[in-house]
Amino acid sequence: MNYSVLIVAGGKGQRMGLGYNKVFYPLKDGMTVLDMTVKLFVDDARCKQLVIVTNPHDLHKVTQTHEMGRIVNVGGGATRQDSVYNGLMCVTEEIVLVHDAARPYCTVDLIDELLKAMETEQAAFLAVDVKDTVKEVKDGYVVKTINREFLRNAQTPQAFKTSLLLECIHQAQEENFKATDDAQLIERYSNVPIKVVKGSYDNIKITTPEDIK
Repeated sequence: MNYSVLIVAGGKGQRMGLGYNKVFYPLKDGMTVLDMTVKLFVDDARCKQLVIVTNPHDLHKVTQTHEMGRIVNVGGGATRQDSVYNGLMCVTEEIVLVHDAARPYCTVDLIDELLKAMETEQAAFLAVDVKDTVKEVKDGYVVKTINREFLRNAQTPQAFKTSLLLECIHQAQEENFKATDDAQLIERYSNVPIKVVKGSYDNIKITTPEDIK
């Protein structure tokens, strides 16, 4: 199954203590976080288009570093959702995967499983079981313990029929609703069921220095 990938690469790296966008942090062999994320999709022949969305300040740097035939560079918006909206304007394939640039440890196997789900679904995303006990807390005191059997930690990539995500994000923009992830837009603005695909605990999002492998 062919697809486009929309890579969200905005951010300032504040929690990393870098003073610059964390996607430019060097991981290994001179490759940055963004380099590793992009390579995964460049090496996948099914990925016909890579749309990299970053903040305008970093756009020139991304364009210089990742300027290939399949890659489109787009300026981001004020929020992550605004950036996804901008990127969707350039997507050409019927299926789009939305992925955080700060998740450089995703694998081809995970993409395979996600695309397999999309053979019969209109929306799907990677998720892992919640390991820890989860408490609802108010004013510093426990209200109750949440049954973690029904909880999952959502990851990216998240896959969608492009027209469906575009329709839902249009509605969200009109209402000024900001979702915490892209799947939430499908939950709120459609009746389409969202398939949960088993992710990996290795597919972490780099947020703090402790996340660097």
